[in-house]
Amino acid sequence: MGLPCAGKTTYAKNLELEHSALRLTPDEWHTRLFGQDFTLDFVHPEHDARHTLIEDLMWAVAARVLQLGTDVILDFGFWGKSEREDYRARATALGAQCVVHFLNVPQEVLLSRLEDRNARQPQGTFQISASILLEWMQIFQPPTEDELTCWT
Repeated sequence: MGLPCAGKTTYAKNLELEHSALRLTPDEWHTRLFGQDFTLDFVHPEHDARHTLIEDLMWAVAARVLQLGTDVILDFGFWGKSEREDYRARATALGAQCVVHFLNVPQEVLLSRLEDRNARQPQGTFQISASILLEWMQIFQPPTEDELTCWT
């Protein structure tokens, strides 16, 4: 879990290989299905609804894969405590163990990485303005020590 440019996808790709797990990364699916509908200059009015739909579809896939006994990596931001609790409960109901990996990256590093990412525009990513990222930092609810302890 973490904010954009925290390194979640890079970390998730490493976990995917290390654990022979299925990695589900919403931005990769989103850009393949809908293109760049979130840029520095334009945000499609349906962007958030599309993203939610993709995460819903990913959970359906993840649930089936977990039932089959394979590990799944949800490369989601998990910005809110209630969202984290919801997904933890879903996994627990399927008999799966939840492990959270929180990438706590300082603001200066996030902004520097964002500038680099926007300049390079890697496949499967969106361009995000620094002002939007700063807004999102205010919304993000970091996990408490209690949350991290009960997830591992």
